[in-house]
Amino acid sequence: MTSPTPAAAATLDVTDKTDGTPSAPMKQGSEGRSPGRLAWTRFKRDKTGVIAACVVIFFFVIALCAPLIAKLYGKDPYTTYGQERPGLLNEFSLPIKPNGGIDGEFWFGVEPGLGRDVFTYLLYGIRNSLMIATATTLLVTFFGIVIGVTAGYLGGKTDYFIGRVIDILLAFPSTLFFIAFWPVMISILVAPDENTPVWLTVTSLIAVMTAFGWASIARLLRGEVLALREREFVEAAKVTGASPARIIFKELLPNLWTPILIQSTLALPAFVTAEAGLAFLGVGLSEPTPDWGVMIQNGSKYYQDDITFMLFPGLAMVIFVVAFNLLGDSVRDALDPKTKR
Repeated sequence: MTSPTPAAAATLDVTDKTDGTPSAPMKQGSEGRSPGRLAWTRFKRDKTGVIAACVVIFFFVIALCAPLIAKLYGKDPYTTYGQERPGLLNEFSLPIKPNGGIDGEFWFGVEPGLGRDVFTYLLYGIRNSLMIATATTLLVTFFGIVIGVTAGYLGGKTDYFIGRVIDILLAFPSTLFFIAFWPVMISILVAPDENTPVWLTVTSLIAVMTAFGWASIARLLRGEVLALREREFVEAAKVTGASPARIIFKELLPNLWTPILIQSTLALPAFVTAEAGLAFLGVGLSEPTPDWGVMIQNGSKYYQDDITFMLFPGLAMVIFVVAFNLLGDSVRDALDPKTKR
């Protein structure tokens, strides 16, 4: 008599040794796990994704704790130390000490011209840039979900109208329209002889980037909903008399969280670079408000004398954007294991 194969043996009932009654077969592999737990397990196995997540969390912790770190450090980003303390800047308003004036007191050196502390200025620049990018991402995701799901579920003239609006927005160069529309919005809200408040600048930036940023996620979700509304479980919900709101929230949205999460993780670094680019071009935040783009703009003026002033903000931005993009790729692979890099 031949012994059963390993595959067949795995299906045999296990007999209890005490009373001889068969016990339930043991669950193997991924059986019994929720999709979320399976995705989390796949994500933890991706070392690149885990490292990228740690880097992203580090940047957000730095941004949230910037005031506390600056207080412990003993300096702030607004004091012009080079103007108040002799011996920091030379007659050309450049740091006297090498490498941008880096020493035990000024960890990242001092800024040319005014002599502000580069370390605290970078901390607050990261804080402001991430705040604007995160707020924009949340608003873009919200409007993208509402508009995309509405267009896909209702169809007809509503879908046609929203689809044409999305096509028009996607056809425009967004950065060019940021530059064009932001001064127009500021000129409407603020008189020419008045200074623009920082809160109004931040609000206007978020509003303009949101207005031109929701179209891509809305188009993606519209296509997903068009496919899902013809599925059997949606038709069954309609037959049972479920309201449109119940169908959307109970049947459609649970099947859309994967593309929503993936698009959000890929959108945030794009808005970080967009906001920094606007500040670099003189549209958006400006001195003395700390910002990634403002620091890179200032560093570009002195890179021939010393690259240190451009190195720290530029390197920090590259690390964050690359880490967040790698995190987005890892999240996508964890949620949809069929995708391959």
